[in-house]
Amino acid sequence: MNALPPPGRLSTVMENGEAVHDPRPHAVVIGSGFGGLAAAIRVGARGYRVTVLERLAAPGGRASVFRQDGFCFDAGPTIITAPFLLEDLWALAGRNFASDIDLISVSPFYRIKFADGAMFDCSADAAAMREQVRRLAPDDLRGYEKFVALSERIYNIGFEKLAHKPFGSWVDMLRILPDLVKLAGYRSVSGLVNGYIRDPRLRIALSFHPLLVGGNPLNTSGIYCLILYLERKFGVHFPRGGTGALVSGMVRLIEGQGNRLRMNAGVEEILVTDGKASGVVLETGERIAADIVISNACAAFTYQHLLRGHKRRRWTDKKLRRAKYSMGLFVWYFGTNRQWPDVPHHSILLGPRHDDLLRDIFDAKILPADFSLYLHRPTATDPALAPPGCDGFYVLSPVPNLQGKTNWREAAEPYRVAIEAYLDKTSLPGLRGSIVTSKIMTPVEFEDNYRSVHGAGFGLAPRLLQSAWFRPHNRSEEVENLFLVGAGTHPGAGVPGVLSSARVLDEVVPDAAIFR
Repeated sequence: MNALPPPGRLSTVMENGEAVHDPRPHAVVIGSGFGGLAAAIRVGARGYRVTVLERLAAPGGRASVFRQDGFCFDAGPTIITAPFLLEDLWALAGRNFASDIDLISVSPFYRIKFADGAMFDCSADAAAMREQVRRLAPDDLRGYEKFVALSERIYNIGFEKLAHKPFGSWVDMLRILPDLVKLAGYRSVSGLVNGYIRDPRLRIALSFHPLLVGGNPLNTSGIYCLILYLERKFGVHFPRGGTGALVSGMVRLIEGQGNRLRMNAGVEEILVTDGKASGVVLETGERIAADIVISNACAAFTYQHLLRGHKRRRWTDKKLRRAKYSMGLFVWYFGTNRQWPDVPHHSILLGPRHDDLLRDIFDAKILPADFSLYLHRPTATDPALAPPGCDGFYVLSPVPNLQGKTNWREAAEPYRVAIEAYLDKTSLPGLRGSIVTSKIMTPVEFEDNYRSVHGAGFGLAPRLLQSAWFRPHNRSEEVENLFLVGAGTHPGAGVPGVLSSARVLDEVVPDAAIFR
């Protein structure tokens, strides 16, 4: 397919019918999730002119915001850890993060409520955590302390040394194999935890973290045990105004660099000229030339659809069909005309089953009648997200992705009603009759809104053989001058993961000067 000449070699180019006078090499970023926004800031700081293209009406991707009946809801991410990754972006753009964003520490991080009624509060306070363990499972205190020490060692290798490094060759993978073996990264998170802990409830409390990034604790690499220490080291935070405040702040950074975002600008295809990415075609037929293209779209969607006309050597349709994908998500957003002041910001409500529930969701891909839930009450930290005297919530249930046979048009409302009854009975007494606004998102919406293959909530699952070198690379293996950020590439999902994927670009994106 013919492409437009790269704009970096011209002083004037046409975009959207407008003349653009800018000699800087041009970077096009597909998608405005956290990964795409962070990528735009980083390459903008390195001298590129950047255009971010978002197919939806507002920026943020899965971190977008919607307002309904006086309530403000964050659509996706709600847990902010490793704030230094955000501070770094603000510094690159010449701004001070703390001057723009009020980041509030949340404690407890989570309140875990077990099916038997027992509760376990996770926090950064080491003494308080030992007391929580002593109260729940006193015989496991020594094992718990050993596991925390292991989590720190895994963090020092898996996050400090590897998360922001590219894995472009086998040599990179061979370099970390000794550390993986030493830290038992070949074992699952659950398997590693179970080697230290005997109480089944404490085992769950220490192993649920992979679910935050789309993984099944039963088969996600033990390297993800680092999340436990990551939270302890940096805390869990929530920005005043909701996660959307971070999106708005990042947009301001991009615009402050002299760059731009275009909404309602869905990308239909990535243009390739002589084996190099040379621009994109929008769904409207408009072509935009670029020196480099950065895709924050689902990695599988990028290769299957945006590069569908290009012969691929590694990420073929067959390979992507055989890949393992994260679970789907059922998310119910609701606002109430009353408050529950005793309910913390983050709660994890566990059902009667654990391992078998995970097998139903991830392996059998059937929608079980029971569930375990994540309950988000942002008004516990920022009451301004709801009208006075009201509470805003979302409740998230891991469900099968669209490789299963669930008909969500029929199943969504009965499933929501079951969750409502469960919350009314266990955590939010009086919920029935108090709801004044409501919205549902199922895996179908994840596929339609975010172009997520199979409606998977986090793209490719974070299994050992889909991590590091085995994951789609940040520098595309298929096309020169094409780069990937976001949940589907290295290092993986979660806010720290997608921000780190943009950080990798510092090592793989060429200097802007070579295009001048």
